[in-house]
Amino acid sequence: MKKVLAMSILTMIVMSMGGCGASSDSSSSQDVSSKAETESNSPYTVEADFSKGASNDFSISAGWSNGDPFNCSWSEDNVTFNDGKMQLTIDSMGDSEAYRGGEYRSKENYGYGLYEVSMKAIKNDGVVSSFFTYTGPSEDNPWDEIDVEVLGKDTTKVQFNYYTNGVGKHEYMYDLGFDASEDFHTYAFEWKEDSITWYVDGKEAYKATENLPVTPGKIMMNAWNGIGVDSWLKAFDGTVPLTAEYEWARFTAEK
Repeated sequence: MKKVLAMSILTMIVMSMGGCGASSDSSSSQDVSSKAETESNSPYTVEADFSKGASNDFSISAGWSNGDPFNCSWSEDNVTFNDGKMQLTIDSMGDSEAYRGGEYRSKENYGYGLYEVSMKAIKNDGVVSSFFTYTGPSEDNPWDEIDVEVLGKDTTKVQFNYYTNGVGKHEYMYDLGFDASEDFHTYAFEWKEDSITWYVDGKEAYKATENLPVTPGKIMMNAWNGIGVDSWLKAFDGTVPLTAEYEWARFTAEK
Protein backbone atom coordinates (compact mmCIF):
# COMPACT_ATOMS: atom_id res chain seq x y z
CA MET A 1 0.00 0.00 0.00
CA LYS A 2 2.63 2.42 -0.98
CA LYS A 3 1.51 4.62 -3.85
CA VAL A 4 -0.94 7.42 -4.21
CA LEU A 5 -4.09 6.07 -5.77
CA ALA A 6 -5.21 8.05 -8.78
CA MET A 7 -8.86 7.48 -9.58
CA SER A 8 -11.48 9.53 -11.38
CA ILE A 9 -14.04 11.50 -9.37
CA LEU A 10 -16.79 9.31 -10.77
CA THR A 11 -15.07 6.14 -9.62
CA MET A 12 -14.41 7.58 -6.18
CA ILE A 13 -18.06 8.62 -5.77
CA VAL A 14 -19.12 5.06 -6.53
CA MET A 15 -16.50 3.80 -4.10
CA SER A 16 -17.96 5.98 -1.32
CA MET A 17 -20.05 3.00 -0.32
CA GLY A 18 -16.98 0.72 -0.27
CA GLY A 19 -14.07 -0.10 1.99
CA CYS A 20 -11.77 2.89 1.35
CA GLY A 21 -8.85 0.53 0.82
CA ALA A 22 -7.46 0.54 -2.71
CA SER A 23 -3.80 0.76 -3.55
CA SER A 24 -1.97 0.22 -6.79
CA ASP A 25 -0.12 -2.91 -5.66
CA SER A 26 -3.21 -5.00 -4.98
CA SER A 27 -2.93 -7.07 -8.15
CA SER A 28 0.63 -8.23 -7.53
CA SER A 29 -0.11 -11.22 -5.31
CA GLN A 30 -0.70 -14.71 -6.53
CA ASP A 31 -4.08 -16.37 -5.85
CA VAL A 32 -3.33 -19.01 -3.23
CA SER A 33 -6.87 -20.01 -2.26
CA SER A 34 -6.85 -22.79 -4.83
CA LYS A 35 -4.01 -24.64 -3.10
CA ALA A 36 -4.60 -28.35 -2.88
CA GLU A 37 -5.90 -29.75 0.35
CA THR A 38 -3.27 -31.16 2.65
CA GLU A 39 -2.59 -34.85 3.06
CA SER A 40 -4.93 -34.80 6.06
CA ASN A 41 -7.69 -33.64 3.70
CA SER A 42 -8.15 -30.39 5.64
CA PRO A 43 -8.98 -27.24 3.68
CA TYR A 44 -6.31 -24.58 3.25
CA THR A 45 -6.47 -22.00 6.06
CA VAL A 46 -4.64 -18.75 6.82
CA GLU A 47 -5.08 -17.06 10.18
CA ALA A 48 -3.85 -13.86 11.80
CA ASP A 49 -3.96 -14.49 15.56
CA PHE A 50 -3.23 -11.12 17.13
CA SER A 51 -2.68 -12.65 20.56
CA LYS A 52 0.67 -13.59 19.00
CA GLY A 53 1.28 -10.11 17.52
CA ALA A 54 1.73 -9.35 13.83
CA SER A 55 1.16 -12.03 11.20
CA ASN A 56 3.71 -13.05 8.56
CA ASP A 57 0.82 -13.41 6.09
CA PHE A 58 -0.22 -9.74 6.42
CA SER A 59 1.40 -6.31 6.08
CA ILE A 60 0.71 -2.73 7.16
CA SER A 61 -0.42 -0.08 4.69
CA ALA A 62 1.65 3.09 4.85
CA GLY A 63 2.84 6.07 2.86
CA TRP A 64 -0.04 6.64 0.46
CA SER A 65 -3.44 8.33 0.26
CA ASN A 66 -6.49 7.52 -1.81
CA GLY A 67 -7.34 11.20 -2.43
CA ASP A 68 -10.62 13.00 -2.93
CA PRO A 69 -13.33 12.53 -1.74
CA PHE A 70 -12.07 10.33 1.11
CA ASN A 71 -8.66 11.89 1.77
CA CYS A 72 -7.60 8.81 3.74
CA SER A 73 -3.90 8.53 4.48
CA TRP A 74 -2.42 5.36 5.94
CA SER A 75 0.39 5.32 8.48
CA GLU A 76 2.51 2.48 9.85
CA ASP A 77 2.21 4.11 13.28
CA ASN A 78 -1.58 3.62 13.20
CA VAL A 79 -1.36 -0.19 13.29
CA THR A 80 -0.23 -1.52 16.66
CA PHE A 81 -0.29 -4.81 18.57
CA ASN A 82 -0.89 -4.62 22.31
CA ASP A 83 -2.56 -6.75 24.98
CA GLY A 84 -3.21 -9.57 22.54
CA LYS A 85 -5.11 -7.37 20.08
CA MET A 86 -4.45 -5.40 16.91
CA GLN A 87 -5.36 -1.70 17.12
CA LEU A 88 -6.24 0.35 14.02
CA THR A 89 -6.22 4.02 14.99
CA ILE A 90 -7.49 7.22 13.42
CA ASP A 91 -5.52 10.31 14.44
CA SER A 92 -4.65 13.80 13.26
CA MET A 93 -1.74 14.85 11.05
CA GLY A 94 -1.71 18.28 12.73
CA ASP A 95 -4.14 19.86 10.28
CA SER A 96 -7.82 20.22 11.19
CA GLU A 97 -8.81 18.37 8.00
CA ALA A 98 -5.86 15.99 7.68
CA TYR A 99 -6.21 12.61 9.36
CA ARG A 100 -4.53 9.23 9.21
CA GLY A 101 -6.07 5.78 9.48
CA GLY A 102 -4.76 2.28 10.03
CA GLU A 103 -4.94 -0.55 7.52
CA TYR A 104 -3.75 -4.18 7.59
CA ARG A 105 -3.95 -6.45 4.57
CA SER A 106 -2.95 -9.92 3.45
CA LYS A 107 0.10 -10.28 1.26
CA GLU A 108 -1.64 -12.83 -0.99
CA ASN A 109 -4.99 -12.96 -2.76
CA TYR A 110 -7.73 -15.39 -1.79
CA GLY A 111 -10.87 -16.62 -3.52
CA TYR A 112 -13.88 -18.75 -2.61
CA GLY A 113 -14.13 -19.73 1.03
CA LEU A 114 -15.06 -18.55 4.52
CA TYR A 115 -13.73 -15.19 5.80
CA GLU A 116 -14.02 -14.45 9.53
CA VAL A 117 -12.94 -11.72 11.93
CA SER A 118 -13.35 -10.86 15.60
CA MET A 119 -13.46 -7.09 16.01
CA LYS A 120 -14.70 -4.23 18.16
CA ALA A 121 -15.72 -1.18 16.12
CA ILE A 122 -15.39 2.58 16.64
CA LYS A 123 -18.44 4.61 17.67
CA ASN A 124 -18.17 8.13 16.18
CA ASP A 125 -19.83 9.98 13.32
CA GLY A 126 -17.84 10.01 10.10
CA VAL A 127 -15.79 6.83 10.59
CA VAL A 128 -15.78 3.21 9.43
CA SER A 129 -14.37 0.00 10.97
CA SER A 130 -14.11 -2.74 8.38
CA PHE A 131 -13.25 -6.26 7.21
CA PHE A 132 -13.37 -6.98 3.49
CA THR A 133 -11.77 -8.43 0.37
CA TYR A 134 -10.44 -6.19 -2.38
CA THR A 135 -8.85 -6.72 -5.80
CA GLY A 136 -7.98 -3.39 -7.38
CA PRO A 137 -8.83 -1.84 -9.70
CA SER A 138 -5.76 -2.21 -11.89
CA GLU A 139 -4.85 -3.02 -15.47
CA ASP A 140 -4.77 -6.71 -14.54
CA ASN A 141 -7.79 -7.01 -12.24
CA PRO A 142 -11.34 -5.70 -12.16
CA TRP A 143 -12.56 -3.96 -9.03
CA ASP A 144 -14.18 -6.77 -7.02
CA GLU A 145 -14.91 -6.35 -3.31
CA ILE A 146 -16.91 -7.94 -0.48
CA ASP A 147 -17.54 -5.82 2.61
CA VAL A 148 -18.34 -5.94 6.29
CA GLU A 149 -18.46 -2.33 7.50
CA VAL A 150 -19.57 -0.89 10.82
CA LEU A 151 -20.43 2.79 10.38
CA GLY A 152 -19.54 4.74 13.49
CA LYS A 153 -22.72 6.81 13.27
CA ASP A 154 -24.79 3.78 14.33
CA THR A 155 -22.87 0.86 15.77
CA THR A 156 -26.05 -1.15 16.42
CA LYS A 157 -26.00 -2.04 12.70
CA VAL A 158 -23.51 -3.47 10.20
CA GLN A 159 -23.43 -2.80 6.46
CA PHE A 160 -22.84 -5.64 4.00
CA ASN A 161 -21.95 -4.80 0.41
CA TYR A 162 -20.10 -6.10 -2.65
CA TYR A 163 -18.72 -4.85 -5.96
CA THR A 164 -18.40 -6.75 -9.22
CA ASN A 165 -16.15 -5.15 -11.82
CA GLY A 166 -16.64 -1.75 -10.17
CA VAL A 167 -20.43 -2.00 -9.87
CA GLY A 168 -21.76 -1.80 -6.33
CA LYS A 169 -25.04 -0.56 -4.88
CA HIS A 170 -25.68 -3.85 -3.11
CA GLU A 171 -25.72 -2.32 0.39
CA TYR A 172 -27.69 -4.10 3.09
CA MET A 173 -27.99 -2.79 6.67
CA TYR A 174 -28.37 -5.49 9.30
CA ASP A 175 -29.67 -4.78 12.80
CA LEU A 176 -27.20 -6.40 15.17
CA GLY A 177 -29.21 -6.35 18.37
CA PHE A 178 -26.10 -5.11 20.21
CA ASP A 179 -23.60 -2.25 20.09
CA ALA A 180 -20.57 -3.31 18.01
CA SER A 181 -18.37 -0.75 19.78
CA GLU A 182 -18.85 -2.27 23.23
CA ASP A 183 -17.37 -5.74 22.79
CA PHE A 184 -15.81 -8.17 20.33
CA HIS A 185 -18.09 -10.03 17.95
CA THR A 186 -17.46 -12.38 15.05
CA TYR A 187 -18.37 -11.18 11.56
CA ALA A 188 -18.03 -13.49 8.58
CA PHE A 189 -18.96 -14.11 4.98
CA GLU A 190 -18.85 -17.29 2.95
CA TRP A 191 -18.07 -16.61 -0.70
CA LYS A 192 -19.10 -19.27 -3.17
CA GLU A 193 -19.47 -19.28 -6.93
CA ASP A 194 -23.26 -18.93 -6.64
CA SER A 195 -23.69 -16.95 -3.39
CA ILE A 196 -22.25 -14.73 -0.66
CA THR A 197 -23.65 -15.37 2.81
CA TRP A 198 -22.84 -13.05 5.73
CA TYR A 199 -22.89 -14.14 9.36
CA VAL A 200 -22.80 -12.40 12.74
CA ASP A 201 -21.67 -14.50 15.71
CA GLY A 202 -22.36 -17.63 13.67
CA LYS A 203 -25.92 -16.66 12.74
CA GLU A 204 -26.81 -16.17 9.07
CA ALA A 205 -27.65 -12.49 8.50
CA TYR A 206 -27.93 -11.97 4.73
CA LYS A 207 -27.42 -13.77 1.43
CA ALA A 208 -26.71 -12.43 -2.07
CA THR A 209 -26.94 -14.50 -5.26
CA GLU A 210 -26.84 -12.07 -8.21
CA ASN A 211 -23.95 -10.54 -10.20
CA LEU A 212 -21.33 -11.82 -7.78
CA PRO A 213 -17.59 -11.03 -7.76
CA VAL A 214 -15.26 -13.72 -9.10
CA THR A 215 -11.72 -12.33 -8.72
CA PRO A 216 -9.51 -13.40 -5.76
CA GLY A 217 -8.53 -10.44 -3.58
CA LYS A 218 -6.63 -9.37 -0.52
CA ILE A 219 -8.08 -9.71 2.97
CA MET A 220 -8.35 -6.17 4.35
CA MET A 221 -9.00 -4.56 7.73
CA ASN A 222 -9.05 -0.80 8.19
CA ALA A 223 -10.33 2.09 10.29
CA TRP A 224 -10.73 5.48 8.62
CA ASN A 225 -12.67 8.73 8.63
CA GLY A 226 -14.37 10.00 5.50
CA ILE A 227 -14.16 13.59 4.29
CA GLY A 228 -16.71 14.39 1.60
CA VAL A 229 -19.08 11.49 2.22
CA ASP A 230 -21.20 13.05 4.98
CA SER A 231 -24.43 11.79 3.42
CA TRP A 232 -23.22 8.25 4.06
CA LEU A 233 -21.22 8.49 7.29
CA LYS A 234 -22.38 11.83 8.79
CA ALA A 235 -19.88 14.62 9.28
CA PHE A 236 -16.69 13.74 11.15
CA ASP A 237 -16.31 15.96 14.22
CA GLY A 238 -12.51 15.77 14.50
CA THR A 239 -12.45 13.56 17.59
CA VAL A 240 -9.09 11.75 17.77
CA PRO A 241 -7.63 9.33 18.54
CA LEU A 242 -10.22 6.67 17.75
CA THR A 243 -9.34 2.98 17.75
CA ALA A 244 -10.92 -0.20 16.40
CA GLU A 245 -9.61 -3.47 17.84
CA TYR A 246 -9.23 -6.91 16.29
CA GLU A 247 -8.60 -10.24 18.02
CA TRP A 248 -8.09 -12.42 14.93
CA ALA A 249 -8.91 -12.84 11.25
CA ARG A 250 -9.14 -16.11 9.35
CA PHE A 251 -9.70 -17.47 5.84
CA THR A 252 -10.66 -21.08 5.12
CA ALA A 253 -10.69 -22.10 1.47
CA GLU A 254 -13.79 -23.70 0.02
CA LYS A 255 -13.57 -27.49 0.08
